Amino acid sequence: MDTSGWLATTRDDGETVGYLEPLADDYSLVQPRSLLGHPVGPPAEFLEAEELLIERGISELAERWMLRGASDDLRGGVVILEASAEGIIVDHADLAKAGAYGRRVRVA
Repeated sequence: MDTSGWLATTRDDGETVGYLEPLADDYSLVQPRSLLGHPVGPPAEFLEAEELLIERGISELAERWMLRGASDDLRGGVVILEASAEGIIVDHADLAKAGAYGRRVRVA
């Protein structure tokens, strides 16, 4: 998936909360996307999509995730430690919750 034309949407504090994928050359119609690139609702006008992402925030990153093809030590679930265009850093959910890090893994 080509993400080069996506625009980052940020809150007032500078935190990126998602992206707007242009569906029209003039960005009048965009697909709002989460930090993980998942569609957030249907395509919308630019301002409506931007407000949706800002309202939604980044709380989904705090959830426990299951990692496909995970090694035995990560099969119980992972948490996201970092998310950026370069990839996502995850760690064992229970260890990270306790503040004891296990094996950090980068997911493209």
